[in-house]
Amino acid sequence: ENCADEPVFTPSRVVVKYGDPTSARCSVCQHACINKLFSVEKSLGVSTTNGTTISWTVDRMTEWSTSAVCYYNNDNGQCCTTLPVTVYQPPHIVSISFVNDTGPMLEGHQYTLQCTVQDVAPVENLIVTFYRGQTVLGQLQSSNTEKKPVTEIFTLNITPSKDDDGVQYWCEAELELGPEGPQRPPVVMSQNITATVYYKPQLEGTSHPDPITVTEGNPLQLNCSAVGNPSPSYTWSLPSGRASPSSGSVLTISSVAAEHKGQYTCSVSNNVGNVTVKYNVDVKG
Repeated sequence: ENCADEPVFTPSRVVVKYGDPTSARCSVCQHACINKLFSVEKSLGVSTTNGTTISWTVDRMTEWSTSAVCYYNNDNGQCCTTLPVTVYQPPHIVSISFVNDTGPMLEGHQYTLQCTVQDVAPVENLIVTFYRGQTVLGQLQSSNTEKKPVTEIFTLNITPSKDDDGVQYWCEAELELGPEGPQRPPVVMSQNITATVYYKPQLEGTSHPDPITVTEGNPLQLNCSAVGNPSPSYTWSLPSGRASPSSGSVLTISSVAAEHKGQYTCSVSNNVGNVTVKYNVDVKG
């Protein structure tokens, strides 16, 4: 076997923040390398040898893509082990916005949230999570293998409903660096953006009898309350084309007479849409 007694690095993988110090130790062999040439190949830092153990020390990590190779020469060539080094930098800024932000959104239409993560490395270790309030909407990762810091934009499509009016959207970016990484993975959160969702009027009340029968002299109240954004306006039309005493959601007649019989129409509208309710009123003598 060419390499039964191979060099062993401790730790077996190094995760270091750019600009920070790091170190590792290589146990070159149990016995096969004794009296042979052995060393650690590196692009920065210093190595010191004590018996068959080599220590590699870096005061300040200033390379984004680096590794160390511990090797010894034997009769069949070379026996070596590579120490993978992950150099990271937490995101500088994380921000959220709507693509082509045009102000209020319309219910049922599709919009795109974008989360911009600035100056992060390595971006392939990044997990971006989109939130609606405290609810996770989705998680995204990058396929970019660039080791140096990059700025990347992550997008997620949403289709808001009227229940989303006033909710807050935000995103967070977390570097997943594994067990060799920091105990608390670096997480950077965006600001919150508050959604305004426009939707057409929707009636709040329950259905009414048809016809509505009222005894002469008794009061009549017709309620056509609706919710909408923007706030809806109400227009009433009365039998015989009389002017409406109400411009609100409720029409009240304090004492019903025979001429109040007929069809009443309530039209509720805003700039998204409108809804119409008809009431047939019968007056008993």
